[in-house]
Amino acid sequence: MPVPTAKRRWSRELGSQVDGIAFGSEGPVLLHGYDPPAGGKWVDDVIPGKLGALDRNTGELLWMAPCEVGYGRGFGAGVGVRGQVLVLGPTTSGHRMVRMAMADGELIDVSEIPAFDEAHVAKDLCLCSAAGRIFAIDSTQMSEVWEYRREGERFHHVSRAGDRALVAFSNRDSGKHGVAILDAETGEFEGLLVEPTLPVIHGIAVTHETCLLLTCDIEPMLQTDQARSRFAIELASHEDEGTTDTLTLVGLRVGGRLGDDPLWHRILETRPTGDLPEVSISADSGKLYLERGAHMSAVDALTGRDLGEWTVPGLDEQIAWSVVQGAGLLAEETRVSLFELPA
Repeated sequence: MPVPTAKRRWSRELGSQVDGIAFGSEGPVLLHGYDPPAGGKWVDDVIPGKLGALDRNTGELLWMAPCEVGYGRGFGAGVGVRGQVLVLGPTTSGHRMVRMAMADGELIDVSEIPAFDEAHVAKDLCLCSAAGRIFAIDSTQMSEVWEYRREGERFHHVSRAGDRALVAFSNRDSGKHGVAILDAETGEFEGLLVEPTLPVIHGIAVTHETCLLLTCDIEPMLQTDQARSRFAIELASHEDEGTTDTLTLVGLRVGGRLGDDPLWHRILETRPTGDLPEVSISADSGKLYLERGAHMSAVDALTGRDLGEWTVPGLDEQIAWSVVQGAGLLAEETRVSLFELPA
């Protein structure tokens, strides 16, 4: 049976390169971009940026304004209080956080912040990760309110599940990966969701109840005979006929205890790692979205049950991808499109 193509609500070609998007449950679609210099050469490490807003229903360009944050290391964007836009990232004078008016892109405030690699932006807090620490910036005061660091650990991803922050980290000695739980308001360490036993965590996505991991070689996570037996049967029957899982989806209960079996798992690949496809995950409204090339599938985050699958034209060329309330926002190099995903 052929896989249906996702319905495209609208698509807009832009005159600038797109490098980031922000998409909430209401308000316009926000995109961050830049104009590459002639010949592709520039002197500084940061290229000046711009921020634009598109009508979420029609794709009509509402405004485009210069943005203090440019193109370079680290980026985050979202909607703050009173409908204002928050943008975090590099500038020619170090990393900064800016607040802009949603109505027209007017610059309201600027604050210097530490450098980061990844950011999760929300109305109350912006959670940022760098290799050596996790830190939080108050979205209203635009100032750092806590940091978390731990000897011998390197941090890779940070996400948010209600009042908890989930951090994907690796042990610098063993190289193994795990997931730590922090209090999102204070940064206090609450414990481990996953001990550092995994070879790698390719991606992490979070819903209010569930932490989803894209990883491999998950047998050390399985504690009961029932779970190990189910895993062995799934591995033995996989169409690739490999001897180990080289790419696996795992669903974990956010409020679970260390040592609990996963809620569910799904072996995606058993082929050698050098032959693996480009895969990423995202989550929204209790659903996990798995992106493989131009193909996307949705599963229930709590049970792993299949909900639907689509071909999304251009997904294999994505610069950024976000799903909110059944709508998928896709950014390619100079194009932004919105698709309907009725799972």
